[in-house]
Amino acid sequence: MRIVITQNTTLDGRVEMLDDWFDPADQDEEMAAEMMRQTEQEEVLLLGRQTFEDFRGYWPQQTEDTTGVAASLDAVDKRVVSSTLTEPGWANTTIISGDPLEAVRALREEPGEDVIITGSITLCHALIGAGLVDLYRMFVFPYWQGRGRSFFPEGHPGTGLRRVEARAFSGGVTYAAYVPLAGLGSEQDD
Repeated sequence: MRIVITQNTTLDGRVEMLDDWFDPADQDEEMAAEMMRQTEQEEVLLLGRQTFEDFRGYWPQQTEDTTGVAASLDAVDKRVVSSTLTEPGWANTTIISGDPLEAVRALREEPGEDVIITGSITLCHALIGAGLVDLYRMFVFPYWQGRGRSFFPEGHPGTGLRRVEARAFSGGVTYAAYVPLAGLGSEQDD
């Protein structure tokens, strides 16, 4: 399977939401359609514990969601990385209590389409550092936060990327997808 990080970020590259620049209920129709297009290839949703708990506390309660996101999240095979969680409390969820990098390496060897990681900054940084990411999807919001954790981990050596998709949405958000260039620190050399 392909390992894909899909992340919402500010113009200055911040993914930690310290201000109110992102609201999952406030997406224009085009952007919601793009998100649903991407989830058509999603076989596994991989989350860190905090992001999982945020999702679990929000999405199952969205009973009148017309975008299809709530239903999709409820149905997808969810994996949560946690050393403390014992009962997920959300259907179709498996807890990964061991080494997340080994779990992702194993997922990568399985046949299928995409393992998508979103939010989960610590997990994303670990996967980036280990060179396990096959595709980066960035939804850039027109907001400058000036503080908070970045999309890429601090101190991580630069890696070349090649853009494979891009578009702009009427609400001001831009989207771009990138693949790591072979031989520059990624485990995969396509």
